Amino acid sequence: MTVDTSAATPAAMDQEAFRLGMRRLAAAVSLVTTELSGGERRGMTATAVCSVSMQPPTLLCCINRRNSTYEAILASRAFAVNVLSVDDRMLADIFAQPVSPQEKFSAGLWRRALTGAPVLESAAASFDCQVSHDVTVGTHGILFGEIQAIAVRSGAASPLLYAQGSYGAFTAAGQGSDAGSLWMPTWNYDPS
Repeated sequence: MTVDTSAATPAAMDQEAFRLGMRRLAAAVSLVTTELSGGERRGMTATAVCSVSMQPPTLLCCINRRNSTYEAILASRAFAVNVLSVDDRMLADIFAQPVSPQEKFSAGLWRRALTGAPVLESAAASFDCQVSHDVTVGTHGILFGEIQAIAVRSGAASPLLYAQGSYGAFTAAGQGSDAGSLWMPTWNYDPS
């Protein structure tokens, strides 16, 4: 028996609608970094990072395969995710630019992690990872990193966030904002 699945195939995705929708997905800003065997470092600004598993401790990051950091991570099989605080916004800008690795790493204080990946001293948190899996989906590679070490900055560190094409900081609901200005859905919701 043959099943016709053409009716279940979605229409071509409107790329502009996809971009607009994703701009509304607020995300933490991180620097994903690695070091090649010859000592050359690579890094990039990323927002597509999330936890995967507690056992073993694993996270993932999604990187465009055309970015030189992606190929470097595949070669080194290690990377660090450096979660930025609002104090490190300048670094987010530098690592997002098409400048040399030397220029990127000339800003900030860096040390080598257990895997050899560069770790930013001022990061709110750093995760030192060994690549456990890599998966290709469209234009991007999804790199799964089994966490080898974690460094968490002592004291308060307000995370740097990115949404609507701009950087910002986290404010808890009800703090620093007028509750009347919060958006409320217009539909009726009945949880029963």
